[in-house]
Amino acid sequence: MRKVTLIILFFISLFLTSCEEVVDVDLDTAPPRLVIEAAINWEKGEKGDEQLVKLTTTTGYFENVIPTISNAIVYIKNSHDEQFNFIEVKKTGQYVCTNFKPVIGEKYTLTVISRGNRYIASEILQSVAPITRIEQNNNGGFTGKDIEIKAFYNDPADEDNFYLYKYVYPNKVKSTFYADEDKFFNGNEFFSLSDDEDLVVGNEIEITHFGISKQYYNYMNILVSVAGSNVGGPFQSPPATVKGNIVNVTNKDNYPLGYFSLCETYSVKYKINPK
Repeated sequence: MRKVTLIILFFISLFLTSCEEVVDVDLDTAPPRLVIEAAINWEKGEKGDEQLVKLTTTTGYFENVIPTISNAIVYIKNSHDEQFNFIEVKKTGQYVCTNFKPVIGEKYTLTVISRGNRYIASEILQSVAPITRIEQNNNGGFTGKDIEIKAFYNDPADEDNFYLYKYVYPNKVKSTFYADEDKFFNGNEFFSLSDDEDLVVGNEIEITHFGISKQYYNYMNILVSVAGSNVGGPFQSPPATVKGNIVNVTNKDNYPLGYFSLCETYSVKYKINPK
């Protein structure tokens, strides 16, 4: 019996030893790319003069720190050649403008000059329909037991409109985004819809609607399909190589990531009630 036990232990030790073998995983690497987070958002009713552009780079898969880019030149011009300069805050990669002038329908051009490269992009500031009412349904979802929230608005008639919806939940670290177009509800009342099945009475959520361009709508659809709706957002580093509208005019092959957008926004906070 002792001999059999020793043989079993011998084979177990061989198995465990083989499990300790190191397996090298060959991960593809690429030179870091500039990431430009240039989301100019103008909340309805606010002045909109304070705006932010962030410059970072892509980094290794296992890295925890996102490198920032300092000492860049960042500015935006409108169609009247009026220039709005963005000044870096203490080597943070965050560039701030305090005198921006948002005008619906105005065309703006972003310029970023960094490390011998010039990056440019142009967009038109889009308007958004205000949220008119919030509707709570306590019998939603597939089970009929989830709490659903709808934020309604009146879509303008006789024009193509595109929207980005953002939901911030108290039980999620990241915000939820999804894009929409008025192809099937042009000129009618429509809504955005919450997608958190864990909402409970007493939770407070924040809902923001963005008026966006058709190009930004297409970009967001690609971004969400790659990363899922529960992403850090279009205003943070993209999770994959999804090209935006910013072009490197110095070296087109060395293209940046990120998107230059200009949106009017409308935000509301809603507290889930017992109903």
